Amino acid sequence: MVAARETSADLSKPERWYQRLRDHPLASRFAVHVSEILPKGLYARALLIIITPIVVLEGVIAFAFMERHWQAVTRRLSEATARDIGALIDIYTQVPGSGEPQRIIDLARKRLNLTMEVLPQGDLPPPGPKPFFRLLDKALSNELRKHVQLPFWIDTVGESQNVEIRVKLDDAILRFVATRSQTYASNSHIFLLWMVGSSIILLTVAILFLRNQIRPILRLADAADAFGKGRSFPDDFRPRGAREVRQAALAFMQMRDRIKTHVEQRTTMLAGVSHDLRTVLTRFKLELALLGDTPETRALSADVDEMKYMLEDYLAFAKGDGGEEATPTNLQELLQEIVDDAQIYGCPIDLRFRRSKGEIVLPLKRQALKRAIMNLVTNAARFGEQIVIRVAPENQWVRIEVDDDGPGIPAEERENVFRPFYRLDHARNQDEGNSGLGLAIARDIAKSHGGEVALGESSMGGLRAIISLPM
Repeated sequence: MVAARETSADLSKPERWYQRLRDHPLASRFAVHVSEILPKGLYARALLIIITPIVVLEGVIAFAFMERHWQAVTRRLSEATARDIGALIDIYTQVPGSGEPQRIIDLARKRLNLTMEVLPQGDLPPPGPKPFFRLLDKALSNELRKHVQLPFWIDTVGESQNVEIRVKLDDAILRFVATRSQTYASNSHIFLLWMVGSSIILLTVAILFLRNQIRPILRLADAADAFGKGRSFPDDFRPRGAREVRQAALAFMQMRDRIKTHVEQRTTMLAGVSHDLRTVLTRFKLELALLGDTPETRALSADVDEMKYMLEDYLAFAKGDGGEEATPTNLQELLQEIVDDAQIYGCPIDLRFRRSKGEIVLPLKRQALKRAIMNLVTNAARFGEQIVIRVAPENQWVRIEVDDDGPGIPAEERENVFRPFYRLDHARNQDEGNSGLGLAIARDIAKSHGGEVALGESSMGGLRAIISLPM
């Protein structure tokens, strides 16, 4: 506690204020909400980084222009118009009632550029609709109240090029018509159009530039995804884009070459080991056959067979997919072939396809995936009396479910059984021929396709093994 107080005391006042604000629950919820709203992609985020300063800068410029230029000029023009109208009203009221106001009307037209008309006594029209931008309406109304000080009515909406003003006197109504350019700064829209046009040009350039910069990154991501799923690169893939992106692409290609070299060397070594060990096991079987059929030779022959199966499992786990290339494969045909091969176990297998509108053809490592599914089917046949294989496409994935009616695996052990050489004390794994690698091999092969293997509870009460593969 003392150390914490000392650390807090060492912080400056702004730092302490920032720390309290950051630790506040409302600030945390606000940060989470903002993070959910913000875009997740690099292209959208980079575009937002460019757009935000442009919008803020132009907003500040537009506000300063509206506040200091447009409003000030409009106020001055409205003030001048109100003064002219006030002067004409003063002159009109000083003319005797029998006098002719034509001289005042001519003076307004020639000297002040105002159209003046004397209307009979009556009431002013009712207030009209206010304009969307009320700057002119508000400024002109304020100046008329200040300089005319009589009941008035204005219309800034009716005629697009003119502004109509009516002032009520004791014996008449004076109607004035002025052009809009006399009452407010009418050229401001040119500035706004120029600002919007320049923004569109800048954003267009930014979007085109960002698309060209993001495209090499997307191609690199596609190439990495294809390599992770065991598929071949696009033929035209090569390092492109900015220097950093080229370096990343070059490093990725070098890593791919090293991995391929390592896999080829390991495959060659395992092929040699497999050949030599199988040769020795074959000699053992021949020697046992020459010894005759006795209980001892039958036991030794069973041990040799078990050693052979375990050796194949070890080599398959170490070999992985063996560098097999992915090729377009009809999934229905592959599963039917697995069902036909599994008939030797004497266990009935029901193959079902759900929501399939046609043939499912995927880029697969055919032999590797066949081995993975065969491991699941063999495991189900070892402990169950009935097997159901279901295939269901879902969005961008294909689910292959292998259900059995055996004893199943406890939920807390379903992840452990994927560990190499892991065996359960449960009766499901007590047979002597089990090496503990079948599920580990299946998961490795599924991951090499960009998929996954998971275990669950079967609808028949046993185990459900699910292979998910991307389409």
